[in-house]
Amino acid sequence: MRNAFNTLFGRLFGVLLVAIVLAHALAFFWFHHYDPPPPPAKDTFVEQPDGTMRPLQKRPRPWFGGPVVPLTFQFFSLIIAAWYGAKLLSRPIQRLSEAAERLSLDLDSPPLDESGPREAKQAASTFNLMQKRIREQVGQRARMLGAVSHDLRTPLSRLKLRLEQIEDTKLQGQMRQDLNDMIGMLDATLSYLHEQRTSESRHWLDVQALVQSISENAQDQGADVQCAGTCAPLQVQPMALRSCLNNLIDNALRYAGTARVELEDSREALVIRVIDHGPGIAADKREAVFEPFYRLEGSRNRNSGGVGLGMTIAKDAVERLGGRLSLEETQGGGLTAVMWLPRA
Repeated sequence: MRNAFNTLFGRLFGVLLVAIVLAHALAFFWFHHYDPPPPPAKDTFVEQPDGTMRPLQKRPRPWFGGPVVPLTFQFFSLIIAAWYGAKLLSRPIQRLSEAAERLSLDLDSPPLDESGPREAKQAASTFNLMQKRIREQVGQRARMLGAVSHDLRTPLSRLKLRLEQIEDTKLQGQMRQDLNDMIGMLDATLSYLHEQRTSESRHWLDVQALVQSISENAQDQGADVQCAGTCAPLQVQPMALRSCLNNLIDNALRYAGTARVELEDSREALVIRVIDHGPGIAADKREAVFEPFYRLEGSRNRNSGGVGLGMTIAKDAVERLGGRLSLEETQGGGLTAVMWLPRA
């Protein structure tokens, strides 16, 4: 009940309802306790045929002749009017909220219908213009970064060929490693931009079968990946979920050598845990690893592989599914990536 009144519609309807109830309570109190002035003296008594005076007998007023019926009708009429008026006021806000939620999940979501009252039309038109500008800016940024990343491949490839002319073997190896790191960063950047541009619809997916398939593919390549738990199908973006799982499992294998995927299903959400027993991450650094190109010093650094985009891609994929991704310490040492995916 508290949540029902924690809305614009609920608050408007509640205020109007309280006002109506108080007004009618005062009206009923007035009619019940107010005594009309006595009638004139000539109307108080009537003369009888025998010459005597008898008090005037007033005919009792029927119940439907009093204020009960009109006030009751007014009471329910005003309640209906208040409900309908509050609904009309809250409908544009609800439409904007739903459109904003769709926009947060998909920039290519359909524009808001520009209909209704003047204020609602103006708000919808402004929202659609904002969506168009955001889409253009994101597309322009992606094209610019993609072009820069692509154009840098040519000089890097030429440098890699010219390395063969260097006689110093040690220097040649160091420069080759630096060039490989740069090419890896470019590849990861292009992959990241592709993930952000891709718009994928939701479908029902057997997540348990997907996890088992990823584990079996990793085992076929010699990796130690185990899975446990069961779950019912979930409506997700299949490619986004697969990308997220692959990045989390690759991250666990890179730093710990083994990975374990556990499924925990409930009516509210599906929880997927990717567990490793590697060096782990300090509690104050766990949020920072989701930043693009962020790499930790020490055991989890560039020498272990990766360019610092795997966790960023994984988090973006989970958020597109309406879920959240967090990192916890594994019991006994290590890192556990916890993916929470809502069923509603």
